[in-house]
Amino acid sequence: MNTVMIVTGESSGELYGSLLAKALKTKCPDTRIIGIGGERMKAAGVEMVAGIASSFGISEAISAYKAVKMTFKKAVDAIDRFSPRVVVLIDYPDFNIRLAKAAKKKGIKVLYYVSPQVWAWRKGRVKTIAEVSDRIAVILPFEENIYKDTGVQCEFVGHPVLEEIESLRKDKSVLRLSLGLDPERPVLALLPGSRPHELKNLLPVMLNVVKKFKAEFPAYNYQFVMPVAPNVDIEKYRDYIGRLEDEDVKVKKENAVNVLSVSDLGVIASGTATLQSAFLETPMVVIYKVSPFSYSIGKLIINVKYISLINVILGAEVVKELLQSEADTKNIMRELKKIMLDKGYRERMINQFRIARDMFAGKQPSMRVAEMICEMTA
Repeated sequence: MNTVMIVTGESSGELYGSLLAKALKTKCPDTRIIGIGGERMKAAGVEMVAGIASSFGISEAISAYKAVKMTFKKAVDAIDRFSPRVVVLIDYPDFNIRLAKAAKKKGIKVLYYVSPQVWAWRKGRVKTIAEVSDRIAVILPFEENIYKDTGVQCEFVGHPVLEEIESLRKDKSVLRLSLGLDPERPVLALLPGSRPHELKNLLPVMLNVVKKFKAEFPAYNYQFVMPVAPNVDIEKYRDYIGRLEDEDVKVKKENAVNVLSVSDLGVIASGTATLQSAFLETPMVVIYKVSPFSYSIGKLIINVKYISLINVILGAEVVKELLQSEADTKNIMRELKKIMLDKGYRERMINQFRIARDMFAGKQPSMRVAEMICEMTA
């Protein structure tokens, strides 16, 4: 029996890992799958050797250093103990590039699935990733070209969030009822992210937006729902969670796709959820905040015009991005009003979402990556 190890470091990557594990069990049922991830990967049949220990930003990374160091040791120990035929690394570059080097030293094949955002910052990693990988599977259409001159086999496989979206079977009314929502009332989705610093910085913003929205639009009778990623400890944020619930916000451990699919609007932290929202044709405003120190350093090293994936893919500001001090109640409300009241603006946004989704048509990323793994273990 071949052993495959899947390694991820945050919520979105863990979702991709769970989808891949299911596909791999279909494609190569005798494969033993071990990994680092969370509850979704465990539910997909992955034998967990460690849990997620992620961070983001400079000051945030410092505080998480000990946890990440311990997780890395567990990963290396697992490679020694289980001798996987292939290690599948999902994004999470600072951790996974080091782990790839450790695996290669032991003669283990490496498949890098979901390239780090080398097009945004630290472009020198392209060469490093190519050197430590036997194959690369990228999920954005323009990423394949980035690796074309490195000599490594790289393929655009499509984006796994579309698989999750296409697996939805219930109509909107039924799904709203399953989420405890009124099928007849509009829904505003609040997605503050899953990383600790995102929740710390954005939950207060979300609370203020809900209060202002209810005060300005009582006649619209909106419902508010906030899905929380499985790896998030809600009790750590009980103060703001409780205050949101006091404002009738439904806060629940729930799949973001389920919530976005029944929503009319979204206030969303920059990340995978912006792409999920776009593919579901749910108009949104994108917000983000990190510590002032992390932001000042980021401005020096990150070379992109946009931060939300839908804007990056389309090369234009299709959705409004509000960063740092701009991510305040006044600016968010201004954009929400525009989406709600300007029909032409809303329709143009949705039309651009459809253009982006067409770029991924016909792809089955999890099954294709599973095929790659089976080829590498043959």
